[in-house]
Amino acid sequence: MSEPKRPSGKPATINDIARLAEVSKKTVSRVINNSPFVKEDTRRRVEAVIAEHGYSPDPQARGLAFRRSFLVGMIYDNPSPNYVVNMQQGVLDAVRGAGLELVVHPCNRASDRFLDEVRSFIVRQKLFGVILPPSVSEDDRVVQILKAADCPYVRIASVSLDVPECMVVTHDSRGAARAARHLAELGHRRIAFISGPDSFRSSHERGRGFQDGLAEHGLKLDPAYVRKGAYTFESGVEAAAELLALPEPPTAIFAGNDEMAIGVMKAARDAGMDVPGDLSIVGFDDLPMASRVWPNLTTVRLPIRDMGRMAAEKLTAGLHGLDAATMIQPEVDPSLVVRDSTTGPRP
Repeated sequence: MSEPKRPSGKPATINDIARLAEVSKKTVSRVINNSPFVKEDTRRRVEAVIAEHGYSPDPQARGLAFRRSFLVGMIYDNPSPNYVVNMQQGVLDAVRGAGLELVVHPCNRASDRFLDEVRSFIVRQKLFGVILPPSVSEDDRVVQILKAADCPYVRIASVSLDVPECMVVTHDSRGAARAARHLAELGHRRIAFISGPDSFRSSHERGRGFQDGLAEHGLKLDPAYVRKGAYTFESGVEAAAELLALPEPPTAIFAGNDEMAIGVMKAARDAGMDVPGDLSIVGFDDLPMASRVWPNLTTVRLPIRDMGRMAAEKLTAGLHGLDAATMIQPEVDPSLVVRDSTTGPRP
């Protein structure tokens, strides 16, 4: 029996590759998308046929077939550029191997046009799916827009807000409790907290966890030592300046993210204080800058790049024959990274 041939003079199609390799179109698609659920000898046979006939998937044809583009969207409203860049890198780690590209959409949740702009972005791009970092992930109105557009999504949030296949949970309260225990065990009693904005669920979870950690050591967070920040460097400077001007200033400050913690460092230097001799400082996130400032910042580590990768892997699980609900890591556990910005209080 002679070997099946494809029409000469025409580019090979996925049907040609499937026929010549004697497999189904679905198997060819899985090989193209690097699915682990293909036998090695089958993969080699299909790849050999693809190479022989110079086949490459047509993105437009694929998009028409799925009635979507091959773009993954990331919709965010976050004042920390370092957080956003790390998240993007994680998403790219996952989508590059799946034949997808990332398109980002910064937004302002306080804007009157926020929802209209999100809806327009989703419909206009015909997105394959969407990654929602905090705090957009916490907005159920955005999720309803995505559901109405039949657009898959994955939310990253400090608590579970959705079904497992649509969630990466970061458990921010656990990390904040570890920060509180660290300061209490060093002997600090005048401990201050600079929160993030009220519009972020993470701000509330970090505050709650911090108070729980203090309570384990018989301590309470004095309202006089609480200030509200905005997850920005400038708000950290301003809040810390107020705290350090108190008649009895705190000996330790826990800032709700690293950007604010580094602002606290500046305020301490401006006040002529030594860190950590006069003031211990703890941040949250463990952004790259935390190990590059002096003294190196003690902080709670959230693996932000990994979180972006995990969310994208859940979104693209179907391309690889995986079950997003059970086969992709559903959560992360924040850890405390002790560096040089914390020590016991002076006698």
